[in-house]
Amino acid sequence: SSGINAEWPLRPGSWPKPWLFFKNVLNVLDLLAILPFYIELIAMFTSESGAAGDKFVVLRICRTSRVVRIFRFIRHSKELIVVMKVIAGAAREFVLLSLLIAIFVLLFGTLMYYAELGRDSGFDSILLGCWWSIVTVTTVGYGDLYPQSPVGRLIGSVAVVLGIVILALPMTVIVSKFNESYGAEKRKAEKKTLAKIRARAGLAIEKEAAEDGKV
Repeated sequence: SSGINAEWPLRPGSWPKPWLFFKNVLNVLDLLAILPFYIELIAMFTSESGAAGDKFVVLRICRTSRVVRIFRFIRHSKELIVVMKVIAGAAREFVLLSLLIAIFVLLFGTLMYYAELGRDSGFDSILLGCWWSIVTVTTVGYGDLYPQSPVGRLIGSVAVVLGIVILALPMTVIVSKFNESYGAEKRKAEKKTLAKIRARAGLAIEKEAAEDGKV
């Protein structure tokens, strides 16, 4: 952490055009990661009480953004770059799946809240019902919330069955799209590699021909 704090102010000066340094998202995330440290330090010196650190919990959480630095390794792996391109190509399918899950969660979370209204089952709000719905549709089943009324159990049974269907149907489309996009990206990479090999071979032949002409 101290190394990053000392290094970051010097990095813009190493760029030919320093203003382009701040257009890089990862560099901005590095700044957000070290900025809370200085804000907390100033608050500790300016605050009369020692409880100033408790007021900056959000800033401490922002310091974890430095974990995003691991994405720098993606550019060094061709396979990871292909996977990222494939995910971007299947963005429409992922949005469709997210919308289906959101509708499912909101619908069954609301139904479960009103079905368990007045009972001591833990469904004290629609948000808690949505939490139960998320856990149910993903087939995790923590067991922290569960219906106790007959109507609630019926809704829970329907939610479990429909949750499996909602996850399964779009997933087949996403997997097929993923395989299609991955195959296309692999073919592009192979064509580029083949073109480079042919270009090198052509240069080698031209060089040999030039040497033979000199002889």
